[in-house]
This record gives sequence, C-alpha cells and structure tokens, in this order.
Amino acid sequence: MTTPAPEEDKDQTEERQETLLEQMGGISGLIYSSVPVIVFVLANAFFGLNPAIWSALGAAAVITVVRVVRKERLQPAISGFFGVGIAVFIAHQTGDAKGFFLFGIWTALIYGGVFLLSVLIRRPLVGVIWSALNGLGQSWRTDPVSRRAYDLATLTFVAVFAARFVVQKWLYDEDLTGWLAFAKLAMGYPLFAVALAVTVWAVRKATARQKEREAAEETDADVEARLRAKYADPA
Repeated sequence: MTTPAPEEDKDQTEERQETLLEQMGGISGLIYSSVPVIVFVLANAFFGLNPAIWSALGAAAVITVVRVVRKERLQPAISGFFGVGIAVFIAHQTGDAKGFFLFGIWTALIYGGVFLLSVLIRRPLVGVIWSALNGLGQSWRTDPVSRRAYDLATLTFVAVFAARFVVQKWLYDEDLTGWLAFAKLAMGYPLFAVALAVTVWAVRKATARQKEREAAEETDADVEARLRAKYADPA
C-alpha cells in the first residue's frame, strides 16, 4: 500500500491556485486593465477629453488584439474592451473626464452588495463560484467550518468593493480626477492580492475538511465488510 507523496499534494494545491488566478483574469489581465486608465488620464491632461476617449479605446483594442494573438483567455479580453467602451461612453455623455470612472464606482457597489447578500443567505459566493468552476459540488455548505472559511473570503471581497466605492465616490464628488485614477489603480492590485490570499486559504481549509469528512463517513457496515474481506478464508 502506498500513500501519495507530500510533493504530489503540494503540486495539486499549486495547480488549483493557478487555475483560480486564471479564472479571475490572471496577472496579465490585471496589468492590461491598468493601461487604458493610464492612457486616458495622460491623454486627457495633455490633449483634452475627446482625444483621451479615442486613446483609451485604441489602447483597449490593441490589448484585445494582443491577447487574441497570444491565444490567451478571450473572455477577459472582451470584457475589458467593453468595460473601457462603457467608461468612455459615460465620459463622453457627461462631458467630464471623471465620468470615465463612474461605471467602475457603481459596479463596485453592486458587486459588494451581491457578495454580502450571498453571505446573509448562507451561500458565500467564493465557495459557490469555486465549487461550480471546478465541479466540486456544494456539500461544503453542510460543514460549518468550510462555510465559515468561505464566508470570510467572501466578506474580504465585500470589504474590497466597499473600500473602492467609498474612496473613489468621494474623489469623484470632489472632482479629483487625477487622484481618482491613482485610487483606481492603487486599490486594484494590492486589495485584489489580499482577497486572493484569503480565497486560497479558504479553498485549502474547505478541501482539507472535505477529505476529513469523506474519511469519517465510513459506516459500521463498511468496516464489517472490509474486515470480512480481509480475514476471509482464501480457500
């Protein structure tokens, strides 16, 4: 009888973390998402609103083409392009550069509300999404320890979205467009990294609990059958 080597479990855990990161856009997605924002702010500062709008759209289009050519995940590329499209449309309609950030501000509020609601109805979204994407089922919901871990991960995302909304909405109301752009970028990478770290911890916790529960589910009948098979007369 052999037992899996610790290295195998470690490799599987690392693979799951990479899959999770890819499903959430990947490191390249985080980098790409900042380029249109920087281009927009710089173009607006030097050339005005309309050139900034077209520059941001152009940057988003180039990024989309690059991701397609490199055969990266298509969905984040398309989502990013449409996100920039909506942002520049709002900026054009409002006639103000700060309108570029309005969509993201209210999106953060909506996301935060949805994540919070999922905790209140005892279906934390981090657990639901992770299990659905990886075909793990929803049995973790009957385990208080696993559910609390996913609750904490989900509430971390709630805190991230709430912080983005509060800070950026205040900067928007104060007409601090430059600081608004800085806040959008600064509150992207660091806060996402914190939420991702808590998510990885929650996944590990829930996975370990699932293995413990599966091992403990062996019934008396299973034990008896196993012992009979072990000590049965081979003749």
